[in-house]
Amino acid sequence: MNRRDFILRSTTSTAMAVALNSAQVLRAATPKPPPVILLRGSWQSVNIGDIGHTPGALDLIGRYCPEAEIILWPSHGALDRGVKEFLLKNFPQLKIAQGALEKGIPTTPDLKAAWQVADFMLHGSGSGFGARAQLAAWRRATGKPYGAFGISADPISGVGPGLRPEGGTLDELRTKIAQLPSNHMDDETRWVIDHSSFMYCRDTLSLDYLKDQGVHPPILEFGPDTQFGMTQSDNARGSSYLEMHGLRRNKFICVVPRLRYTPYSEIHGTRSSASDDVKNAINSRTAEEDHAKLRNMMVTYVRRTGNKVMACPEMTYEIELAKRFLVDPLPGDVKNKVVWRNTFWLPNEAAAIYSQAQAVVSIECHSPIISLAHGTPAFYVRQPTDTCKGQMYRDIGLGDWLFEIDEINGHLLWTHLQKIIDPAGDAKAKVRTALAFVEHQQRRMTKALCDALRI
Repeated sequence: MNRRDFILRSTTSTAMAVALNSAQVLRAATPKPPPVILLRGSWQSVNIGDIGHTPGALDLIGRYCPEAEIILWPSHGALDRGVKEFLLKNFPQLKIAQGALEKGIPTTPDLKAAWQVADFMLHGSGSGFGARAQLAAWRRATGKPYGAFGISADPISGVGPGLRPEGGTLDELRTKIAQLPSNHMDDETRWVIDHSSFMYCRDTLSLDYLKDQGVHPPILEFGPDTQFGMTQSDNARGSSYLEMHGLRRNKFICVVPRLRYTPYSEIHGTRSSASDDVKNAINSRTAEEDHAKLRNMMVTYVRRTGNKVMACPEMTYEIELAKRFLVDPLPGDVKNKVVWRNTFWLPNEAAAIYSQAQAVVSIECHSPIISLAHGTPAFYVRQPTDTCKGQMYRDIGLGDWLFEIDEINGHLLWTHLQKIIDPAGDAKAKVRTALAFVEHQQRRMTKALCDALRI
């Protein structure tokens, strides 16, 4: 090779190297757009549990997948009662896309735009895998991936096949679920699960059901309810309420009522159906017996400790329910020590108050979660008409704080309560152990989401 050819080749190679290097520098200097998650959640605003799923999911994603942007797709009417303001105050970067689907296509400009820009749809925590049809529509219309965080499959409801209308214990549900045929699941639900990036069940009854049905998503595991991830606590509002009603830290308990069937026709002002009439009859027959057990516990607690009780709601209708069945029938010396919460609240105010209590005793499932997540021991007193989600307490190591209401009485509730309010006991340590396990599992959930987003 002569000198001229060498110089020409060297010059060409150098120019090419410079060009390639410049292209690499340009690519490196161009920021990769953040991945966008479309979070399908916020099911209703009449229940602080359904409200709390969303900030819990947002907290978890922000903690473990901070690069991601989030668009919330809420159900109609789920952001009233101050919920929207609560979310935007705590998550100012959150975008919200309202809308529904018609023949599998978004009906509003905001939701259409969200479907275009989002890279992944995430089904939030809830019962019954309620948005599976929307996941199917998303996949068919966009071809983009999706997954589910902390759901219950609920293959048998309290009035489902093979169960009496009054429902069943968790052990009875387990037996019934195990007896279901392997083709029990409909083909559409099976298709949705098999094509997901991951499916996390918040209780092992649901998880075992999905496994028995032979579905094969890449990841099928236990993943706790996202309510556990909510960190918000409105301490200013909570402290003001506690001071106003003379409730001192570790000198009161909170008690939450519930009917065996939520009276949605009453809540939403709609005409009751024949099914509603059956449920209302069951409620009428069981309400006094169920709440008498809690009242008996309250009486013993007040008389033995001299402390106060706060009767409070998880759902809007439980404000009056608490007064009627937990407060009004009490003897005078005890009633004077009971504070009736006569207004609804958001989960962050509930968290602030539960965190100051000695314990929370609830027939509802999510007040104990809020309580535990903020360090306070809690009992879940489960009614047989509730779903299989209550299994989650056993799954996180708190099975001895879960009680079937037909198998417990006021004296036994007090006996168990006495143990966890004992300063020499290990209740607080038990809460910390359960929460450590929950955090570990939720870190796994969010890692699967990050992997799906390739971040």
